[in-house]
Amino acid sequence: MVGAWRMGPWAIPWMMLWLFCLLPSARAQTKIPLETVKSWADAFGGELYSIVTKYSGSLLLQKKYKDVEPTLKIKEVDGLELVKKFSEQMESMLRRKVEAVERLVEAAEDADLNHEYNSSLEFDYYNSLLINEKDENDNYVELGDEFILEPNEHFNNLLVNTTYSDIQLPTNVYNKDPDILNGVYMSEALNPIFVDNFERDPTLTWQYFGSSTGFFRLYPGIKWLPDENGVISFDCRNRGWYIQAATSPKDIVIIVDVSGSMKGLRMTIAKHTIVTILDTLGENDFVNIIAYNDYVHFIEPCFKGILVQADRDNREHFKQLVDELQAKGVGTVNKALTESFKILREFRDAGQGGLCNQAIMLITDGAVEDYEAVFEKYNWPDRKVRVFTYLIGREVTFAPNVKWIACNNKGYYTQISTLADVQENVMEYLHVLSRPMVINHDHDIIWTEAYMDSARGVGGKEVANCNQHLGSLGIPVPFVRVICGIAFANTLLVVPWQLFASQAQSLLLMTTVAMPVFSKKNETRSHGILLGVVGSDVPLRELLKLAPRYKLGVHGYAFLNTNNGYILSHPDLRPLYKEGKKLKPKPNYNSVDLSEVEWEDQDEILRTAMINGETGYLSMDVKVPVDKGKRVLFLTNDYFFTDISGTPFSLGVVLSRGHGEYILLGNTSVEEGRLIWNCHSVLRDKVATLSLTAPLLLHSLYLPVCYLTEYSMYDLVSGLHDLLQPDLSLANEWIYCITDIDPDHRKLSQLEAVIRFLTGEEPDLEWHLEERSKQGFEAMVVDSLFDQGEGDEELVQEVLFDAVVTAPMEAYWTTLALNMSMETEAGVEMAFLGTRAGLMRSALYVGSEKISNKKFLTRKDKESIFTMDHFPLWYRRAAEHPPGSFIYSIVSEDDAEGGSLPKVVTVSTAVAVSVDGKMGIAA
Repeated sequence: MVGAWRMGPWAIPWMMLWLFCLLPSARAQTKIPLETVKSWADAFGGELYSIVTKYSGSLLLQKKYKDVEPTLKIKEVDGLELVKKFSEQMESMLRRKVEAVERLVEAAEDADLNHEYNSSLEFDYYNSLLINEKDENDNYVELGDEFILEPNEHFNNLLVNTTYSDIQLPTNVYNKDPDILNGVYMSEALNPIFVDNFERDPTLTWQYFGSSTGFFRLYPGIKWLPDENGVISFDCRNRGWYIQAATSPKDIVIIVDVSGSMKGLRMTIAKHTIVTILDTLGENDFVNIIAYNDYVHFIEPCFKGILVQADRDNREHFKQLVDELQAKGVGTVNKALTESFKILREFRDAGQGGLCNQAIMLITDGAVEDYEAVFEKYNWPDRKVRVFTYLIGREVTFAPNVKWIACNNKGYYTQISTLADVQENVMEYLHVLSRPMVINHDHDIIWTEAYMDSARGVGGKEVANCNQHLGSLGIPVPFVRVICGIAFANTLLVVPWQLFASQAQSLLLMTTVAMPVFSKKNETRSHGILLGVVGSDVPLRELLKLAPRYKLGVHGYAFLNTNNGYILSHPDLRPLYKEGKKLKPKPNYNSVDLSEVEWEDQDEILRTAMINGETGYLSMDVKVPVDKGKRVLFLTNDYFFTDISGTPFSLGVVLSRGHGEYILLGNTSVEEGRLIWNCHSVLRDKVATLSLTAPLLLHSLYLPVCYLTEYSMYDLVSGLHDLLQPDLSLANEWIYCITDIDPDHRKLSQLEAVIRFLTGEEPDLEWHLEERSKQGFEAMVVDSLFDQGEGDEELVQEVLFDAVVTAPMEAYWTTLALNMSMETEAGVEMAFLGTRAGLMRSALYVGSEKISNKKFLTRKDKESIFTMDHFPLWYRRAAEHPPGSFIYSIVSEDDAEGGSLPKVVTVSTAVAVSVDGKMGIAA
């Protein structure tokens, strides 16, 4: 019997060893004595144990850690202190994003203050649709001058211009309109601020200014692609970040006329109007919809007499019900208005809902009743509820009545004659609701819910595919256009439809920080003029990097949620599902409640505390499914939580009992690592001239020259220089060294960065970071390469320690491979190990072409490697069993491509150390 042996990493020093064993088929036997079967089982077990012990090298590894046990420390983890520290670092990071946005707001308002409107202004700018376009004479077209674009890794390898922004406009906005030209000219003042922000904080991503007139200034500049019909449907004013920043939370009751006169096109326009209004609402808003004809009815009977949160689920539910509305009977609006005012008053008096703006949206083709009495009773003289009226159709007979309702209730009147009119007319209500905030100059900072970024520019083909697909489902054309045009309301340059064909690793969950921009001119200040909104995107993955995985233990994790209870980031948040070979986003991926992933919190104690921004902890017994739900781990988890100051977010840290309570610390300092490395590098060249390759000869040369500690010098120098070998790797999603500050370092893997640091090949990197610290960037980098103070320096120290201690394993495995008997031991494929610091070593006992599972220990098999979200599966399973005992996992055929791979057994064991009565897993 043969197999392949593997080994993996952990969280409290852990290290795992694994084996693949090909299992021969066996025919069932009958009438065999029980004692005979037992003796066979004992013999089989003994032989199997002998094989896995031999080829894993687990006993040698245990001895090596035992030898250094007196020098180790096991530190108790204070979970509450840890979550507070992580929260402070996240607050510091997010504060830098807010400061960047605040600088943009100040620059935009000052530029407007100093700009005099010129109706005859002539001004050429970089139009993102026209840049680099030439006519038939090979001349650049108007507004399409040369605009240098280069791929940039920080922006997902998109072609961008990091020295200048450019302008995008929807197709229905004239690019030479005087309002546009004046706004673009005024906002040119943002260019140096964009660049300066990016230089101050190189972790910034997209920065932008969305104007109330419709143009969109984006940094870095990109080339914008129209759809196949040459149309650009992206309108910044329809995006969630714009709408949330431009208005305060609002309670909305939508009243729609479904009388017989609304049949046909009018009803289609009315439905489209309702859907468009719903798309302007977010999680901080509350809504209900009332339909009226001869009588009044709530389109969702379960929501009668109340307002519900306008989250994605409720909005989508309302849209389905709206599509089912039918016109019949005679319209009587008074009862509907009365019911609406009662609901809004009850919520206002009870301190429920958005606690800010309240409005009624009346959608009708006419109003003939005497409705003044209703307003006198419920809304005058304070007019706490604004009434917005939408007159549907071309008929103007009832226009004065409908306009009177809006004007006498601090609202806005508009007439919608065609489907094309809906979008622009609906958006007007947002400007009205923003006026009090503008007049008071309330620069509220808003953070959006999580949304998915596919890291691609807007393209028309995907929108066309969306249109075609939804059309095939029988969805009416107006709704298809709305869904495909607005469904990606929170994304910046991204069409969610593209996610359907993209790979999971290219997807990013984002949040956006945005602030409104107001006119500060004295002559217009009382009018409450909103100039637009500035914003910047923040990948949530960058936040979680501030909660280093190795500090949380083998089963621990960190998660983020909003003050509405929705998950921002969580290891169990799976925004995609697989349909065939394609990955598709789930419809409600950004409105998953905390209680849906932490379902043991049945009394919602954890959820309530985090929504309220409290600091504390609680313990729960949990069942954790692993291996795609095939196995379950029974754990006791301690939950530590606190708010992230200045944001609507809360952070949670989960530590499992046992593994999460302690962290093991080695004693190889960074300075020792550098000295040993340099010493080894000098002697290596001398040894090479003598053609000495035998480890013992190397040892005899190094020992008297470079001996520094109680380790074997051969172990030290070979362990550190093994970092150059292809069979050693580090957890590339962990942060050992900062690589995202300098553009030249972004291509480096974490292993390459550590090596360059040890060899001193990147002195400019250290200088660059020190300069950043002098500029007030100390929250970003402290102490040379290391991020967030001692955290990552500690990780580098631990990985150097592990490299030293595990160094003998390479020679051990190599010797076994050279002496293997192909006849008796064929089938053992691989040996591998992993440590709590994310270091992995592996050795092949067969040729690489004979490996049964070529994805194992590669990025294609996320379950088998260290990621930001988890330790390898084989590591986690071994950690739950006594050290020295082997855990066997069978890779079934349906896990292999096409079901053609043979069954393989992966074997792992934990290697532990004990210090002062405390035990920790080293590997």
